[in-house]
Amino acid sequence: MQPELKSPAQSDAALRIRAIESLLVEKGVVDPKALDILVDTFETKIGPRNGAKVVAKAWSDPEYKKRLLADATAAIKELGFSGLQGEDMMVVENTDKLHNVIVCTLCSCYPWPTLGLPPIWYKSAPYRARAVSEPRSVLKEFGTEVADDVEVRVWDTTAEMRYLVLPERPAGTEGMTEEQLAELVTRDSMIGVARAQAGPTLFQPR
Repeated sequence: MQPELKSPAQSDAALRIRAIESLLVEKGVVDPKALDILVDTFETKIGPRNGAKVVAKAWSDPEYKKRLLADATAAIKELGFSGLQGEDMMVVENTDKLHNVIVCTLCSCYPWPTLGLPPIWYKSAPYRARAVSEPRSVLKEFGTEVADDVEVRVWDTTAEMRYLVLPERPAGTEGMTEEQLAELVTRDSMIGVARAQAGPTLFQPR
């Protein structure tokens, strides 16, 4: 279900990019369908699978989870995920009493090595403003209901520090392997606007 966050007017940079894309399509240099597939692949599949492996490892290995929460940058690097946009990481854990949400109020800083390309709604002005001022309403628009006795904590990503949510492990998954657990983790659950779900929810784009 598409969240009801309204898109802002396109920035000058976005308009320039769209103009260049249109020109390349017109000249036959770029196939728009192929471009859409490429963007979707990096936005919802390849990138988020890296983060999903981190989450699954933390769910199944208590010692790794301790390292991840103490020094996320180093622990994530253990699995081979690091580099530009992922140099300084912090992982925040969701529990039955705390629900974390990630936003970047100033721009769209985002942990590319673990989550891939940021979704369009993450970069939108309404999400960036409302995630801070009315996070419960925003979560509800994503289909995520948070009980009144659960604290909602919003983390503002910056160029100096990027965050990743460690979602709660779904009930009934005790016998699953790391690979099976990784299949339950979505990009949105690692941003905090959704929960990890036991079922066929594999990286479905919103």
